Amino acid sequence: MKEYRADLHIHTVLSPCGDLEMSPENILAAARSKNIDILGITDHNHTGNAWLIREMAEEYQMLVLPGAEVTTREEVHCLAFFPSRESLAQFQHFLTGQIIRIPNRPEVLGYQVLVGRGERVIDEVEYYLGSSVDASVEEVAEMAHSLGGIFVPAHIDRHKNSLYSQLGFIPAGLAFDALEVSWRTALENFLDTHPEVRGQRIVRSSDAHFLPDIGRITSVFLLEELTCDEVWMAFRGENGRKIVAA
Repeated sequence: MKEYRADLHIHTVLSPCGDLEMSPENILAAARSKNIDILGITDHNHTGNAWLIREMAEEYQMLVLPGAEVTTREEVHCLAFFPSRESLAQFQHFLTGQIIRIPNRPEVLGYQVLVGRGERVIDEVEYYLGSSVDASVEEVAEMAHSLGGIFVPAHIDRHKNSLYSQLGFIPAGLAFDALEVSWRTALENFLDTHPEVRGQRIVRSSDAHFLPDIGRITSVFLLEELTCDEVWMAFRGENGRKIVAA
């Protein structure tokens, strides 16, 4: 098995809280300079820039997992990743239909920019992407899995927008492929205070909104080769593929 470094929680200029320097070209160049092999593109409640970055990543010999960071009805943040352009588009259709529509005020809440190659602005999303979708955490997980995707509750150690902050527990029967623990927390300390998480598959990610934050913490994927199928096997713990978090 080979080791591949992964940062699976990256925001672009599409997220209202993302810095305007977070263009596809800048993100990929920053990740490559830090020897990152796998990136997750996870804008808030929208997938609009993700597939372009996936295509561009081939020029950098990197693999991008296109997806989104979804805010559920309970205000829980969750990451969802998809293996194909078609499944990503279907998930975007779900998000578009379920998000609570609040007009965005870019001068106050932040710009939400859809871009093309060469940092060309294509469009802006007019409704606020920091809102919630009208779907529970279980419903978002079910939708992601029905499309062949991966579902990861985000930054479960945080005191807001996490499973623990919003619900107080991990719901019994919630179908997740891994749990994300943020860079803010020492993993062993978190596991000592939350022993129910010990033994679960963990990923560590940067939740980068600014270029310098990319790769501030990473996970290691043990894979035979750098492909989406191999990454999916690691999320399932199949055939010796695995995720190592520290």
